[in-house]
Amino acid sequence: MKKLVLMLLIVASQVSVFAQNPKVVISDKNGWHKIGETKVDFKNETDKILVIGANRFSSIKIKVAEAPINLESFVIYFDNDEKQNVTIFQEFKAPGETREVNFGGEKNVKRIEFIYKTIGDNRDKKAHVELWGFKSNP
Repeated sequence: MKKLVLMLLIVASQVSVFAQNPKVVISDKNGWHKIGETKVDFKNETDKILVIGANRFSSIKIKVAEAPINLESFVIYFDNDEKQNVTIFQEFKAPGETREVNFGGEKNVKRIEFIYKTIGDNRDKKAHVELWGFKSNP
């Protein structure tokens, strides 16, 4: 019975990861690259985007479309177990985007976790959130 429960938990966590539609970044060209996207679930008001592939970036930004959100903050997790907290507390109408968050050099980004609130009566709409990374290849 314990094995069955454990297996169900593993499968459920994998389904959650694949629902994010992670984009595999294969290009090392300089410039902005879309590195992940998700439809936010206004039930949880927290989400994450995994970064797969060529994940070295010097800065990131988040773009919002289809529905407004109030982005409170996000945390950037790097390969070396370092993390960077970014406080925003800003309303983003669709379309909109955050300011560029610079790392001070290229770093390996593993994932971004963000906290947001719905705006008004938009619980029936889902915002499309994209994560963009800048490659500077110094």
